[in-house]
Formats: sequence, C-alpha cells, structure tokens
Amino acid sequence: MIQHPQFDPVALSLGPIQIHWYGLMYLLAFAIAWLLGRHRIKQGYIDITQKRFEDLLFYGIVGVVLGGRLGYVLFYQASYYLKHPFEILAVWDGGMSFHGGLIGVLLAIWFFARQEGKTFFQIGDFVAPLIPLGLAVGRWGNFMNGELWGRPTNGNWGMIFPMADGLPRHPSQLYQMSLEGILLFVFLWFYSKKPRPTTHVSAAFLIGYGLCRFIAEFGREPDSHLGLL
Repeated sequence: MIQHPQFDPVALSLGPIQIHWYGLMYLLAFAIAWLLGRHRIKQGYIDITQKRFEDLLFYGIVGVVLGGRLGYVLFYQASYYLKHPFEILAVWDGGMSFHGGLIGVLLAIWFFARQEGKTFFQIGDFVAPLIPLGLAVGRWGNFMNGELWGRPTNGNWGMIFPMADGLPRHPSQLYQMSLEGILLFVFLWFYSKKPRPTTHVSAAFLIGYGLCRFIAEFGREPDSHLGLL
C-alpha cells in the first residue's frame, strides 16, 4: 500500500495570485505540442509555415480549454455549475473533459483546414502525433491533484488517495499516462515517420487511444458524476 504524496496544488504564489500545478501542466502540454509540431514541419511532414502552425496551435488551445471545460460542466456537473456559474472559469482547480476537448480540437482542425485549402485529415494526420504527450502531462496533473483515482485493489501498488474513501486504489491516472500518453506517442511518432495514406495516422490515433483507454478502464473507477456502476 502506498500513500499518495498529496502535492500542494499551488506551485507558486505571487501576492494574491496563485499559480496551480494543474494549469502549468496545460502550459507544458501546449509547449510540447509546439516543439513537436515545429520539428515535423522542418522534416517536411506538411506544407505549412511555422507562423501558420502557431495559428493552428492557438486555435487548438482555444478548442481544448473551451471544449474541455464546457464538456466537463455539461457532461458531468451541470446542476452544480448552474448554482455556482462563476466557478466555471476556475479551470486551474481541475475539471476538464477529454471528449469536450477532443471536439474543440476537431473544430480547430476543421477551421484551419478550410483556411489553408487542405482537407480535414491532412491537418489531422499532422496533429495526431502531437497529442499523446499532452495527454500524458494532463494525467500527471490529475495525479498531482489526487483526482480520477482507480478502483479498489488488494495489490501492493494500491494507493491511498486523500479525497477518496481510505481504500487502496489503482493509480489509474498513471496507467493512462503510460498507455494513452507515452506508449501511444512512441507508436504514432514512429508510425508517422514513413509516408502514409491520408487518414491513416488519424485512424491510428483513434484506434490506439481506444485500445489504451479500454485497457486502462479495468483499473479506472467509473465516473461518479455520471452515476455509472
């Protein structure tokens, strides 16, 4: 049995301003995507300029933040946020939906593809390998927050989370970080190095993410906000 480290959610305080680790994880994820995208452009994986890639990244950031937050609010805790609407803005406290963020990114890709005169999947195939490491960083942020813990377990690796019920649980955030983050990144990065037919890299991301998530679900606690059993 392992005790969760109980990280201080505040990384830095500047007077009344508090900078949370969760928010820094998002900044790190976007920085990683920027570095990887610049590298892929230099390697000739897509015919767009660095400046236009930064525009695409900006659209993606807006899509992730707005889509992820609104998805969480609408899908998971709509009744709570109807009573506390100003807390919708408190993204630094956690509470982002992958599915909402994915919808936001898809809209950003569609919008950018129209601007560039390219197909949706030409841009999607370029973007797909940039995503998994961002997911890994996000799951680490969940772990630091002590949220999204897994099912109870009798294994020696079971972890006591401070906001759970005192039972040893799977550290499912770390499972997801390893599977849909690091493992999926390594696969997509090398798979996309060779020229592939349009749609294949995007499809590999969706299939790979689905498989990784399926495996991780065996240790993940069903979302209590949805009332899943």
